[in-house]
Amino acid sequence: MHNWDLTPTQAIALQKELQAQIIHEPIDVDAVALVAGVDVSVKNGISQAAVVVCALPNFKVIEVALATLPTPFPYVPGLLTFREGPVLIEAFSQLRHEPDAFLFDGQGIAHPRRIGVAAHMGLLLDRPSVGCGKTRLCGYHGEPGPEKGSFTPLHDKVRTPVKRLGGQEEIIGMVVRTRANVSPVFVSPGHRADIPTSVALTMRCTTRYRLPEPIRLAHQAAGRLAP
Repeated sequence: MHNWDLTPTQAIALQKELQAQIIHEPIDVDAVALVAGVDVSVKNGISQAAVVVCALPNFKVIEVALATLPTPFPYVPGLLTFREGPVLIEAFSQLRHEPDAFLFDGQGIAHPRRIGVAAHMGLLLDRPSVGCGKTRLCGYHGEPGPEKGSFTPLHDKVRTPVKRLGGQEEIIGMVVRTRANVSPVFVSPGHRADIPTSVALTMRCTTRYRLPEPIRLAHQAAGRLAP
């Protein structure tokens, strides 16, 4: 764990330090029996976190961990983790079950410094983590096909020229159509995950809604905590 009481400049420096520790490896999607959906609602200066642990494949809710704290950090694009991290840590500490993987309403490596909330929190948890954002934080992409399950790469300029990529661009995630003819979501690996298995886990957790079911349930639970 690290200190959360940081200035934006210090927070950016910490992100750059932690990003080097992120591990990219496939998730054994078939072995995932418990998956946690994670979301935070911020209202009236209060941050409210929900972690909903579901059993696969039926999405039976095994556990809901809730936490509420004063919001400690201003809204700064790219620094969402420092706004949500403390209350998420409080919610994670209440879990009685250990999820095999975590799905976050937010970004993984699809982030200017390649360490969104899913990557940052996954590193602290040391568990496979996937970011599933409703909006794009960075990068550029084509439009995926209209049918459910179609996807297209999310590209971004490389931060440091990489010879094998021509020093031009890298794939930082996938833009995934989780429901036919509905706006796609932005899926990227966090920690101990890679792009193909992040997409596979997201689709395995998607029912008839745009958001994967664990995230949808976490979103509802966090919203119900609102004062």
